[in-house]
Amino acid sequence: MKRTATRAILALLTLLLTATACSAGAQPRAEVVVTTNILGDITRQIVGDRASVSVLMEAGADPHSFGISAQQAAELEQADLVVHNGLGLEEGVQRHVQTARAEGVPTLAVAEQVDPLPIAGPGSQADPHFWTDPARVARAVGIIADHVVSNVDGIDAAAVKDQAAQYASQVLAVEGEMAQRFEQIPPERRKLVTNHHVFGYLAQRYGFEVIGAVIPSGTTLASPSASDLSSLADAVRRAGVRTIFADSSQPDRLARVLAEQAGLDVRVTPLFSESLTAPGRGAATYLEMTRANTEAIASGLGA
Repeated sequence: MKRTATRAILALLTLLLTATACSAGAQPRAEVVVTTNILGDITRQIVGDRASVSVLMEAGADPHSFGISAQQAAELEQADLVVHNGLGLEEGVQRHVQTARAEGVPTLAVAEQVDPLPIAGPGSQADPHFWTDPARVARAVGIIADHVVSNVDGIDAAAVKDQAAQYASQVLAVEGEMAQRFEQIPPERRKLVTNHHVFGYLAQRYGFEVIGAVIPSGTTLASPSASDLSSLADAVRRAGVRTIFADSSQPDRLARVLAEQAGLDVRVTPLFSESLTAPGRGAATYLEMTRANTEAIASGLGA
């Protein structure tokens, strides 16, 4: 019995020592860190299981205000590549991305690479919400793939490029679906009022007019004044707007206040405009989100 027990212990020690040696000699897996969950889904579709893709922003979070832990900040500084939206979208994470860049981590600000538009309304700030235009997203897919291939050592470049091409074709197929659906909306009804300025790219691509936003800014962290609400209510009344669209991750209280001030029977319809949802909640992927928003906008405007 003693010999049997001794042999068992020796065998266990051998296994542990072998595992430790293998672990010490193994190369750490390459990691791509992505700030927003929309870009996280897109990047995962491109990379697949060829590298680890870590997404900082949780489902349903607001990209303008979400924060990260000290562990996640350290993860940024140790990444092989950081993919972020840029143009000021990730206001709570921007300084961490800058720190990672200063430490020599390659970073990609995707929105800056896809012909950004000025934000709707006053001011000359560039609009970060490029993903509402799938044609720009298809361009972004190729840009992300190029940066992954250039910065992640040992990755299968041909496989990544092939996967990116396949996903870009899916994105463009959705763009075609959107065009067909929006053509059913009479031109005089293609007028958008939202919680804040999110849909400038969609408006340009599909011929919508942005009447205004409850929060007259490209960020949810701003607040409207009484005069802002009054001016927008007048614009809504003049334009005969039937539906106000509120981001699903934000309370729609201000949109409902505006509807009351306009003195009209205006509906408030939620959209998945800035964040993906958990699975089964209607917008777990970029493609699912885009299709859901297309139907909500078309139905809300009477198509």
